[in-house]
Amino acid sequence: MSTTTAGAMNAPSQASARRKTVGLSLLFVAMLAFPLLPQTGIPFFVNLGGQANVDVLSTTISYALLAMGLNIVVGFAGLLDLGYAAFFAIGAYLYGVLTAFQVMPHWSGFWEPFAYLGLVHKISMGGAEVVHFTLSFWLAIPLSALCAALFGVLFGFPTLRLQGDYLAIVTLGFGEIVPIVFLNATPITNGAAGLNGIQAPRLFGYNFGVNSVPYYYVAIALIVAMIFISIRLRDSRIGRAWMAIREDEIGASAMGVNLVNFKLLAFATGAAIAGVAGTFYIAKLQTATPDMFNFNVSAMILVMVVLGGMGSVWGAVAGAVLLSVLQFWFLQDLTSWIHTFGEMTGFTYLTKLDLVQSIDLIFGVILVVMMLFRREGLIPAVRRSPNLNFDAQHAVVQRGGFVGKEKLGRYTAEPGNALEIKDVTVRFGGLVALNKVNITVPSGSVVAVIGPNGSGKSTLFNVISGLVQAESGSIKYHGAEILGLAPHKVLEKGIARTFQNIRVFPNLTVLENVLIGQHARLRTGPFGAILRLPGTRAEETRAVEWAKDIISMFGNRLAPRVAQTVSGLSYANRRRVEIARALASRPKILLLDEPTAGMNPNETLELAEQIRDLKSLGLTIVLIEHKLDVVTRLADNVIVLDHGEKIAEGPADEVRRNEEVLRAYLGRAAGEAAHAA
Repeated sequence: MSTTTAGAMNAPSQASARRKTVGLSLLFVAMLAFPLLPQTGIPFFVNLGGQANVDVLSTTISYALLAMGLNIVVGFAGLLDLGYAAFFAIGAYLYGVLTAFQVMPHWSGFWEPFAYLGLVHKISMGGAEVVHFTLSFWLAIPLSALCAALFGVLFGFPTLRLQGDYLAIVTLGFGEIVPIVFLNATPITNGAAGLNGIQAPRLFGYNFGVNSVPYYYVAIALIVAMIFISIRLRDSRIGRAWMAIREDEIGASAMGVNLVNFKLLAFATGAAIAGVAGTFYIAKLQTATPDMFNFNVSAMILVMVVLGGMGSVWGAVAGAVLLSVLQFWFLQDLTSWIHTFGEMTGFTYLTKLDLVQSIDLIFGVILVVMMLFRREGLIPAVRRSPNLNFDAQHAVVQRGGFVGKEKLGRYTAEPGNALEIKDVTVRFGGLVALNKVNITVPSGSVVAVIGPNGSGKSTLFNVISGLVQAESGSIKYHGAEILGLAPHKVLEKGIARTFQNIRVFPNLTVLENVLIGQHARLRTGPFGAILRLPGTRAEETRAVEWAKDIISMFGNRLAPRVAQTVSGLSYANRRRVEIARALASRPKILLLDEPTAGMNPNETLELAEQIRDLKSLGLTIVLIEHKLDVVTRLADNVIVLDHGEKIAEGPADEVRRNEEVLRAYLGRAAGEAAHAA
């Protein structure tokens, strides 16, 4: 891409970034000034000032915190959580129990160190000395985050192996159980009566009390921090792994993403934010009851995320603000207007109508409408791909092999065999998919696996890459046993693959797809992603440069489309993206499952030349292919499978004349005719 073209493409994005920065700065200033505005007495949004409206906006921000936490779980990682309010309750009750006058054990020397730290006070009650817990609000914020995250991990570890509806049902059960536990733990939580007298925050000797203004500014600080954290996580190795899981779990695991660990991380992160929101919410209300954390709260937060746009940080905030304004301001004023209209017109029904009590129905209607007409939400996480300019669309396409293949460097082929498969057997119930298959792949060679449909070729790849477990046998990679390893471990060893049915991440860009291929080669963790220290920034810069180098090798097929979402690409270009993603993982063995399927003759020839380039660089390739001309052109050795058994092996020309191969492809009569000839 020329410098002029790149500059023209960057100019609009830079101008958009400046406008966004100015807009956010003005919004932040307006939020800071909100409590200073006068109360006018005019209904709806003009009635801005006053303690009541400041308090409502503080509550709105607490719901925005919850929406952002659930957005990490549902929007980023694609895990449907219907019991999210449980973590909200855990954070709330942690602070409530440790500040209210409910749990007061007898005083003993054990409590002296805690009293020195200011966590407890000794008080006299009924002639006895007892302990009063006085946990600081500022200490409770990180403590509630850790506690909720711990419960998220404990709950998630046995359940996050489930998917879809099953996961939703289990989380719904967890969300119902937690309030019931708090309801029945009367000695600790005071049961249905709830906790009262929860300690208000103090800062530099100032007691917040019931003044809404200081809570409002704390809420602003929390929401700004959570927006910052969410954006940093989203635009990092961590966020890309979550979104890969959301798009395609099998594809994500094949690209080195540890599904269990990253699902747990998403669940724990979302739970931590809910715990923080719970502590803030209860400190402001200074009371807590179990019915404040029922399923209706989880459903409301989910509607906020869906309304704003799943996976969109700003969408989650916008959805929370809009629905909170609807519930706390608009519906109340609209209900009073309807009552007045009913009294004026004599319609008794209108005087009894209460829209606030119908809020669950209204939320349900909003959810249905959004699913029908705008599933991406008000602020979509995935924006429409920019259209290519005329020059990019009509650019001359590089024919032949890779452009600048030297960027990959040379692969040092270790002596001996790269892959040794011995007596591998795979059964699916009574079906034998592979029956004692033996295959040897020398280092630096191209081995083709062919056979009719259903012969076990893709099953062989699935066993090698860890997606399917073998009943028996051995698979050694440079002498080390890899049979039974999880897919992400196989990728870490240096074995990357593509799929017969393309498994790209359609709602991510070409660049993001290829970056995910490097996941196992990067080391940034969640704290590194948030802090963005120099080492983390340098690693990310190198990853982006490497991804762009890989993309550029496909010439004008992919380079002009680096910022486009993959869903908008042609079939052939999606296949190229999948191969580029596999190459980005820096593999030593590349498994290509029917890479030319669906391509026309010119595209097939082009890809064959690119595979030849990879071989010339020393990369070991195992190829499944139905187009025999491609096999003849590329393969050093050809292996034929039929009904899960190896029936032939040798050079391509020899295999094409094999009677067993002809019978497998063309039927018994053709095989006998060939034998007679």
